[in-house]
Amino acid sequence: MDLFGNEIKIELSLADKYLMCPTSVLNTRDPKWSQLAKKWKKLGIKSELGRENTKNKSNDFERMSSYFKGTAKTEASIFDPVICEIIYKWFAKCNILDPFAGGSVRGIVAHKLGFNYTGIEIRQEQIESNREQALDILEVNNQPQWYLGDSEVVLDELMPEYDLVFSCPPYMNLEVYSKLENDLSNMKDDNFIIKYKSIIKKSCEKLKKGGYAVFVVGDLRDNKGFYKDFTGITKQAFYESGMKLYNELILLKHLGTKVITLEKGFKNGKLAKVHENIYIFYKQ
Repeated sequence: MDLFGNEIKIELSLADKYLMCPTSVLNTRDPKWSQLAKKWKKLGIKSELGRENTKNKSNDFERMSSYFKGTAKTEASIFDPVICEIIYKWFAKCNILDPFAGGSVRGIVAHKLGFNYTGIEIRQEQIESNREQALDILEVNNQPQWYLGDSEVVLDELMPEYDLVFSCPPYMNLEVYSKLENDLSNMKDDNFIIKYKSIIKKSCEKLKKGGYAVFVVGDLRDNKGFYKDFTGITKQAFYESGMKLYNELILLKHLGTKVITLEKGFKNGKLAKVHENIYIFYKQ
């Protein structure tokens, strides 16, 4: 067997052991990803419920929705349960904290895999939908904990007992989820950044030493087409919270409906964005 063949064998072996080969790139186009997705889809998770009134300011609203392609009836992005499964298996021990809970996916996947999940969500209709879905899918005595309220306030009440902070925050005002006063998604950029950094700092304070914080983020454009550097804002928020960047993952996604708008965007020099960033921070 040549070296190339040996490398393939090693990669397949590691993928079997860790779900996907533990490298700096995760590829949703991998056939194994589709296999894992089918397993979760059978559970009947409907994370788009509770966000029917979401308003998206971009024609590109697929940032996490490839898993639910063709099923979502809302323009809200849908989190992929395969990412949850991978991150939980790689970095979680027991207790998971999610300061930007949103839909039901991260909580249901956590408890299906035997972890304890605590999520904070500002919208009551989302909390009610999440709890209803969890009761349909999980045992009554194995339910995620969703707190209703402003994360900046709720976090003050929680004990520092988490070994993983895992979330996908609002991408500034790309998707507007509600008109609530403290909803980050409807804030102007300056106010968003101040509150966003405060929530990240308080989340990291609830993390045990030796724990990880994993955020799925991506850049977005302003109304003139320039990047806002949301990934840079996120990293800076963690640095200011005393966290160290430990790993960076690139999540490659399907083209999906981007094919339709790809050429139009490129006429203005814009490249189609087909990846997101997953940053893993460590608490010393």
